[in-house]
Amino acid sequence: MSASGGTKAIVAALAANLAIAVAKFVAFLFSGSSSMLAESVHSLADSGNQGLLLLGGKKAKREATPQHPFGYGRERYIYAFLVSIVLFSVGGMFAVYEGYEKIKDPHAIEAWYWPVGVLIFAIIAESFSFRTAIKESNETRGSLTWTQFVRRAKAPELPVVLLEDLGALIGLVLALAGVGLALGTGNGVWDGIGTLCIGILLIVIAIVLAAETKSLLLGEAAGTDQVEKIKAAVVDGETVTGVIHMRTLHLGPEELLVAAKIAVQHDDSATEVANAINAAESRIREAVPIARVIYLEPDIYNAAAAAAGVNPGKQLGGAAAEATADGTPDDAPDNPADPTESGH
Repeated sequence: MSASGGTKAIVAALAANLAIAVAKFVAFLFSGSSSMLAESVHSLADSGNQGLLLLGGKKAKREATPQHPFGYGRERYIYAFLVSIVLFSVGGMFAVYEGYEKIKDPHAIEAWYWPVGVLIFAIIAESFSFRTAIKESNETRGSLTWTQFVRRAKAPELPVVLLEDLGALIGLVLALAGVGLALGTGNGVWDGIGTLCIGILLIVIAIVLAAETKSLLLGEAAGTDQVEKIKAAVVDGETVTGVIHMRTLHLGPEELLVAAKIAVQHDDSATEVANAINAAESRIREAVPIARVIYLEPDIYNAAAAAAGVNPGKQLGGAAAEATADGTPDDAPDNPADPTESGH
């Protein structure tokens, strides 16, 4: 897993959650607090999740095979999606069930100092883990807001750890509030309510993670800035005069597929076109290093066909081309060297 995969943050979260899970379970045994039981299962589930992320990062490093010619980079997306399922089922649903049972049949908390002490310890430990995740995320986040970072990040590990740690901290505060109210009022229902709130919180986080990782699994394009860099790198103004249309796809967090139909001069020789394609591929890899799989198809740009909306290369059977958002036919160059020319 690369540095951008957040290995340091994952390991920090794993160490913190294992220690916290043991401490919470001991506190549950001495106090009988359902909040502590829910939180111990939550921390245990989080530990398993971090293990899944590390496993996904390791499996993603496997070399490409004839059966999987584009490699295994998407393993990281698959394991991140499994994390959301575990968080929903093991963490969220268990806490909701435990909270319901405690509300239905409340009982007083015994040895209050155990849950209170462990929750304070857990908040401190989770804060250090959350701080590590924030520090690593800031190295790649740039000018994005935290919401934008979670939604646009192509490496799933850091958003997963960030949301898990945030959920853990809020869950600990809810557990502390539930235990405190149960102790203050002598009514164990508050402990059940705190547990129920923890379950709902985990389910919401799991749904957010599932939605984001599903998008990555389906296949996301390169970011807008990367697309513009690729377009600029393709065109040399001499042999390659424009990009007729282009598609990008993340094969993994650090591997991008680029497929483009490029406009070349009608009187260029095959050797000149081949040399221009090789040079364009080199420029693309220099501009966007993660663009590792590149397919460039040369074509003669026909202004009359583009104006008529005909794009045989776009769809089978020469169906009408799709128009872009601004109404421009898809067969028109995205970055023509001279838009007034009509002979390309």
